[in-house]
Amino acid sequence: MRKALGRGIDSLITKVQNNDISGDMVQKIPVAKVRPNRYQPRRNFDESSLAELSESIKERGLLQPISVWKDNGEDHFELIAGERRLRASKLAGLTEIDAIVKRDLNDEQKLGLSLIENIQREDLNAVDTALAYKQLMENFGASQAELSKSVGKSRSAVSNTLRLLELDEDIRQGIQARAISEGHARALISIPDSAKRREMYQRIVAEKLSVRDVENFAQGFHAQKPRAPKAPRAGSRRTPELVELESSLEKVLGTKVEIVPGSGPQNGKITVHYYSLDDLERVTQIIKR
Repeated sequence: MRKALGRGIDSLITKVQNNDISGDMVQKIPVAKVRPNRYQPRRNFDESSLAELSESIKERGLLQPISVWKDNGEDHFELIAGERRLRASKLAGLTEIDAIVKRDLNDEQKLGLSLIENIQREDLNAVDTALAYKQLMENFGASQAELSKSVGKSRSAVSNTLRLLELDEDIRQGIQARAISEGHARALISIPDSAKRREMYQRIVAEKLSVRDVENFAQGFHAQKPRAPKAPRAGSRRTPELVELESSLEKVLGTKVEIVPGSGPQNGKITVHYYSLDDLERVTQIIKR
């Protein structure tokens, strides 16, 4: 099923946004006949939140139908989007549920619809979004550039989200359980030392550290990394003042900085180093402040 993302998924996204898949209709279907979504990107469901939604459904009914597909000859429906609503409806004791029923889909369309509908939900956490991106890339052979265009996100946003999958398993689970925010996770991934990263994660949870606290730690970690002494450049006119200024900038930016005098007394260049896309974003945000 691997193929280029191209127009296939672009067209599918447009149909999802416009609710324009041939054969769609809203109807009541038996809750007991709805099977879980095999492509569901969401991994965690907060029990207290489900209980609150269940009470709301008891009082006001289901405000938004779930989406399912039904193959010809099958006696069951398979969920595309709305598992949280389905679970809450079961808790509320509903035997039937409103559903948008999609028919006559091939496996490729089912996969694309399922992932895209879930990606476009605002409440999907960053790790589950990254897992959905990864599935789209693996199953459709998409590049990050193609995927970013199709889901309406910048390429750097897609890349940074995918990088969260590089984090340790317990940290990823913390993001999925919303024990830490996506901002915390982005700051953590800029800490290259795995042991220090996990230690900081545990502190975030235990001490309720802010994203800014983690960013400061990451900056300090980069600034304290041992560096070989700089060899003096022939005729570089590096004064003690320039060396001190260079050191001050490194402490502020949390990364290596080089100030190189130019050919005249009033020109030169400043080189700021970064070591990952997240590191670049972090340094850029500091400079913009």
